[in-house]
Amino acid sequence: MRLLARNIRRRSGEFACLALRILPAIALVGCQSTAPVSPAASFDVVEASVAEIHAAMESGDLTARTLVEGYLARIEAYDKQGPALNALVTLNPNALTRADELDAAFEASGLTGPLHGIPIIVKDNYDTFDLPTSAGSLALATSIPPDDAFQVRRIREAGAIVIAKSNMAEFAFSPYETVGSALPGYTRNPYAPNRVTAGSSGGTAAAVAASFGAVGLGTDTGNSIRGPSSHQSLVGIRSTMGLTSRDGIVPLSFARDIGGPMARTVADAVAVFDVIAGTDPADAVTAEGDARRAERYLEFLDPNGLQGKRIGVLREMSDETADPEVIARLDEAIADLERLGATVIDPVALPADEEAEADATAAAEARRRAPSAARPRCDRFKYDLDRYLAGLGPDAAMTSLEAIVESRDVHPTVRARLESALEATNDAPADQAGCAAQAARDDRVRQRVGETFEADQLDALIYPTWDNPPRLIGDLNTPHGNNSSQLSPPTGFPAITVPMGFVGEGLPTGLQILGEAWSEPALIAIAYAYEQGTRLRVPPPTTPPID
Repeated sequence: MRLLARNIRRRSGEFACLALRILPAIALVGCQSTAPVSPAASFDVVEASVAEIHAAMESGDLTARTLVEGYLARIEAYDKQGPALNALVTLNPNALTRADELDAAFEASGLTGPLHGIPIIVKDNYDTFDLPTSAGSLALATSIPPDDAFQVRRIREAGAIVIAKSNMAEFAFSPYETVGSALPGYTRNPYAPNRVTAGSSGGTAAAVAASFGAVGLGTDTGNSIRGPSSHQSLVGIRSTMGLTSRDGIVPLSFARDIGGPMARTVADAVAVFDVIAGTDPADAVTAEGDARRAERYLEFLDPNGLQGKRIGVLREMSDETADPEVIARLDEAIADLERLGATVIDPVALPADEEAEADATAAAEARRRAPSAARPRCDRFKYDLDRYLAGLGPDAAMTSLEAIVESRDVHPTVRARLESALEATNDAPADQAGCAAQAARDDRVRQRVGETFEADQLDALIYPTWDNPPRLIGDLNTPHGNNSSQLSPPTGFPAITVPMGFVGEGLPTGLQILGEAWSEPALIAIAYAYEQGTRLRVPPPTTPPID
């Protein structure tokens, strides 16, 4: 299907940024329409919501072209200048042309879809038929896929404009920082440019937080929607595995990869989620989701959604290295949840995992007897990446992980991991003993979490998304406090992070809300009611409105 699409689809503008991706230091210079760019005169794009944008369009006060121009002006002012966030890899040279097409359609018949004219930031591991998809790697800087990822196709069909592709941690490896070889330098946190954005969707997070676009798409294998959202005072949704398609997303680990929205409000995140959730024949895991999916998730945006909800506080997620101010924000969140109508059980605890303790003891004894023996691990990166590259067709820039390593066009921080991944010789992940052991561990986590929900009749569990504020750029030694990888990825259960306030000198922190499989309606209601009852998001100080 992907190769057929390649043959029948004209990829307009696909070479406009090609040379710029080969010279990533100037990747954004000139990579946009030649039409003049000026801030919107009567509509301020800063913190503008999807609903506000559509209301302005319907009242005649805003066009899609003017909207795109407003975001492009901010990108020009702040991405490589000013705070120099370094969040974007490629601008879409056809964004204004697409805006003009949507404006003409609007004149004829009104809004064309639920995301009509909405400029969206897309992480650079989503396939785009008209723009390169690098996954943060110089080795793939000229790779233009034959068609869009499923989620990208869905947002475009809904009327969205892909305004830019965002920087990311190379191949999505790092949850701690956003740096790769496709674009020189780190992506910076707009709340404090000497701080990290987390990883790997840090480019999307910084761009959305700084209002370079209305909303964004990120991916999350262990952290990377929720972590960067927490670090940039955003809302991020990691869905139940199977509710959204992974087709056309450069894989890190197909067993845990999930794509989803990152936005400044719950309503905006859900507006995108409504569009991207759906069954995809190219991703078999979505088959079960077809029967489980709600018809319209926006219906669960209830300001009274905390009434009658039972929420457990999982304090065991936070250890002695947690920042006291983050824990203070958690305590304030608990008080707010109770004030807004929830019953909060504080604390709750997961049942002990006796098998894990026995496994750890046995592994320690094995290492004592044979220090050089490696514990079996589940590393499916080579298998998944090679399958993805094969799907790019005969003109693919790279055809295998081995070719990428041999090219040497990778960041020094990921080279060792790529070389290690080459050692995997299995024909399928299930052939690895390590993967079978990992699946067994995941089953136990799923059972323990399920038992906790049942024991206290809970609707959700809460804990800090990160126990510590964003680190200084270059610091990989102080406690990171990342809690996102512990429960949602191994269980496949959904989780949403929402702004929980600030610590220190204005550094964001997030509240993570975890539910059981297919519980997105309850999580959305909880997150929305908490957001509406607290209004804790504040825009970053380094990217103010343009005069």
